[in-house]
Amino acid sequence: MLELLFLLLPVAAGYGYVMGRNSVRQAQRKQSSILSRHYYKGLNFLLSDQPDKAVDTLIKMMNVDSDTVETHIAMGNFFRHRGELDRAIRVHQNLVSNQVLSESQNQQALRELGRDYMLAGFLERAENAFLKLLDSDKHLLDAQKQLFSIYQTTKEWDRAIELGEKMMECHGDSDELCNRISHFYCEQALKLLKSSEFDKAEVSLQKAISADEHAVRPWLISGDLAIKQEKYQLAIDYLKEVPVRDITWFSEAVPLLEVCAEKLGYDGQLEEILEKYWQQCATSYLAKVKLLAKKQNTQVAEEVLFEQLKKTPTMKGFKTLMGFFLEDEVDEKTKESLSMVKGLVEEQIKMRPKYRCTSCGFAGRQIHWLCPSCKKWGVVKPIKGLDGE
Repeated sequence: MLELLFLLLPVAAGYGYVMGRNSVRQAQRKQSSILSRHYYKGLNFLLSDQPDKAVDTLIKMMNVDSDTVETHIAMGNFFRHRGELDRAIRVHQNLVSNQVLSESQNQQALRELGRDYMLAGFLERAENAFLKLLDSDKHLLDAQKQLFSIYQTTKEWDRAIELGEKMMECHGDSDELCNRISHFYCEQALKLLKSSEFDKAEVSLQKAISADEHAVRPWLISGDLAIKQEKYQLAIDYLKEVPVRDITWFSEAVPLLEVCAEKLGYDGQLEEILEKYWQQCATSYLAKVKLLAKKQNTQVAEEVLFEQLKKTPTMKGFKTLMGFFLEDEVDEKTKESLSMVKGLVEEQIKMRPKYRCTSCGFAGRQIHWLCPSCKKWGVVKPIKGLDGE
């Protein structure tokens, strides 16, 4: 009897193995049947132009686990690229709220959800998402960039400065970051000036200067502020730093320097500054020509302007030259023709943009320190050439 039991043991084991495999196969068939049913149901919703129901079905079809995270993220990104942000948000929210994901997977889903919120205009929600990623090594830099974009849009310059200084601590100095922080301090200063907090504004401008040694904007704002406070000598001291930092912006400093010279009743400092840079742009050589006409005579100024226009012709220069010709003793017919041409040139100057972005090509007649098109700081410059400087 005992021997018979030993003989039956392998049979029982084999039977158990076969039954177990059949049970697993049945479970797999059942799961496959459920997935297949969900799949065809979701496909039917898509073909019937019911994408909301299709998304719900597809989410049910794929249980969120470590193996399907990438699929869910790809699905959400697909909807985002198609502009269907509400569906992208639902897919990514479903991921973030799931407890089975690893920390790395959760952070990846949170980053995508933050991007969804950004494009949808839910800036507060996007900020909350990216703030949670500031502790992430992998997504830290991307989160900081997105937060910069949010603070620029909402004009929260104090928070932008705080974030920028933390970035400098984490990643070290860079020309782009220093430039950006300098502009943030300038924006902060302009905000303070609107509320007549002049002392605090001056402190912010000094910080802007310290943040970026190549920045010209804080010097221009400081010069303009000093003129408004009737501190003309101080304004000159600020403005003469502009060409030292970036000669392309000297055209913006010259009109302010002319105001200071007129208010002080003395052209000596203006002449001294112009002597170094007067050939760099149309605005500066026209200022030089005005001084020559004032100190010597119109003929000398006209000759200097004519020679300069041969080297660097500009519409501004031609308009001024025709003004000199109209002052000369010419017959009425010639004067009428010159007046008409001068008027046409003036209209052309009014129509043409004065500034252009060196990054994306955006052009306009007003200074935009933050390019409205490519959203980069300090890339819009005065236009050079026939229509500009």
